[in-house]
Amino acid sequence: MEERYELVTERIKEIENYQEYFAHVAEFLRCVTEYKTRLEKGPLSMDEGKEIFAALYKDEEADRYESTYLCPKYAVSELGESGQLLSALYSKLMSTILWVAEGKDEFLTIYLELFVQIYGCYVTEAEGEGQFEYALKGAKDAYYWFSHDYLEILVEDQVRGTCVPDENSLYFDVVMNADLNDLSYLYRFGQNIGENEIKLAKYINSLPEEDIKSMASTFTEGYRIGFINGRKDLSIKNACSVYYPIGMERMVRQAILNFKEMGLSSVLHRNGIDTNEVNKQYQYDHKDDKALFYDKGYVERFLEVYRASFDAVKDQAKKFGGPAVVETFGEKKVDLKNRPENIEMTEEQNHLNVYERGKAYGIYMEYIPGEERSFTIISYPLPSIDEERFEEIFKKVVEINTLDYKLYQDMQQKIIDVLDQGEYAVVKGCGDNETDLKVNLWKLKDPTKESIFENCVADVNIPVGEVFTSPVLEGTEGCLHVSHVYLRDYEFKDLKMNFKDGKVTDYTCKNFDTEEENKKFIYDNIMFKHDTLPIGEFAIGTNTTAYRAGKDYNIADKYTILIAEKTGPHFAVGDTCYSYSEDLAVYNPDGKEIVARDNSVSALRKEDPEKAYLNCHTDITIPFEELGEISVVTATGEKLPIILNGKFVVPGTEPLNKPLED
Repeated sequence: MEERYELVTERIKEIENYQEYFAHVAEFLRCVTEYKTRLEKGPLSMDEGKEIFAALYKDEEADRYESTYLCPKYAVSELGESGQLLSALYSKLMSTILWVAEGKDEFLTIYLELFVQIYGCYVTEAEGEGQFEYALKGAKDAYYWFSHDYLEILVEDQVRGTCVPDENSLYFDVVMNADLNDLSYLYRFGQNIGENEIKLAKYINSLPEEDIKSMASTFTEGYRIGFINGRKDLSIKNACSVYYPIGMERMVRQAILNFKEMGLSSVLHRNGIDTNEVNKQYQYDHKDDKALFYDKGYVERFLEVYRASFDAVKDQAKKFGGPAVVETFGEKKVDLKNRPENIEMTEEQNHLNVYERGKAYGIYMEYIPGEERSFTIISYPLPSIDEERFEEIFKKVVEINTLDYKLYQDMQQKIIDVLDQGEYAVVKGCGDNETDLKVNLWKLKDPTKESIFENCVADVNIPVGEVFTSPVLEGTEGCLHVSHVYLRDYEFKDLKMNFKDGKVTDYTCKNFDTEEENKKFIYDNIMFKHDTLPIGEFAIGTNTTAYRAGKDYNIADKYTILIAEKTGPHFAVGDTCYSYSEDLAVYNPDGKEIVARDNSVSALRKEDPEKAYLNCHTDITIPFEELGEISVVTATGEKLPIILNGKFVVPGTEPLNKPLED
């Protein structure tokens, strides 16, 4: 491998004048190898880190991106038909920065070899002026076979990074051993470090030790309580994975120590340690690049390798307890553009993608059984949410994350006691909101021992604040409408979805100029390329403190879905909340079993698992100010209101309305 690395780097040094694209990318790769040489001498200083990473990531920067070969639109305008492939190649090569940071020379070398191989296709097959396009087929073949041939090492790394602790890894070493007061440690991750990461780290470092311990305890206790409430045995587990945003290392270090006291080692991997400096348009433009090589043969090969990789670590996978996730919110808004130059999946590839996701998740569940694992998720704001009030907002979110567990549990139980009397629920918007839904509910056989809704407090989903169920699909129908909502980093404007027998029949939004673009945006990012999806969840968020904070600080549209779903009623399209664990009994704090864990889609698991699971679950929240009514209708036809004109009306829930006043 050392010999291959030396040969390929020497070859790249020779690439200068053939064609501007190759000269530019070769210069980028020379910067990468120089970065490698510099790291061999020791860690970067703060000034060195800023300078080196500014050069390495300059083409990703939003103000420059549109005129670089990373942008498919620009690449196609300059390179013609080859532009799509060569832009995708450049995007793939950006990961070489991470391979250098991690010291994974094998990965670095094979990526450099791919570049040289594709360069060779154009040099040998298109030497004449204007003959650039003749080399495209050879380049596509090289890209295709690279993606197939190196599946083993790439997937093995991915699987081990999911569930196998490695205290010798770069990430574990930085989090647990670096001097966190010297912010140059941020550049050891190899990721694009911006003002958000630097300011967040400075702020976290400024907090008193008791605050750090309290934040970490809220996080890790949520994980532990999730096992208790799910009646799962934490003692048989020895590891959890920790996902977090760069800048939160001090809190994460304490969390890892807390997990260690529980008998859990922590898995840290590049896929779970994020920077917030990613250019969203760049990310969006390249989301379907795999269409260049994605076919049935690739999918079957991937699934074969994925299973073999899990089998190689099956003993550790069995002892893996699940993920503990810290999310952030407050990044700057981006109005995404659809570009005809972007690579898009064909209809056949979309169906393959759904097939692969289902099969892969089935393999994951086979080695890491859902009935034996749990998780927890918590959210915090980024400095970019409001430069002047960031610290104030951060403290408010800490308050939201630590609201009185018992108080909410009692109020939510009162709501459930009313909901459990219903045959179906009615959900209606007010003002310009066109929501009008009938939600068919599970029928209880023994109300003294059974419940339709789960009383969700602060364990796996922090903060507190929702009651939820899996609705009966048949008989559930109507329109769901929200003026705007953020889902997985993307804003959806005037989102409407229509349902019949609990399944999506039509959808639209107003993000783009044409209906075709709007539907595709939803198809890709909510439907996840499924032709239809069922309603997997109907819930009522009760965290009105978070709702009010969103209004007071003008940050409601920036919340992660984790907080947003607690700030009002919401529906999830996709799998139920009990996906792959429907046969595992779940109980509320009052001892009643939650029986609405299934629907007619998930019930297909017993005869055709591929049709039972969609492997997606997206919550769509209706704001209180857009909500006219939530009521249940009993078997006798009596209507029992839960919320009227945006206020809770169930006796005993009055404290929930205080943040909604004015």
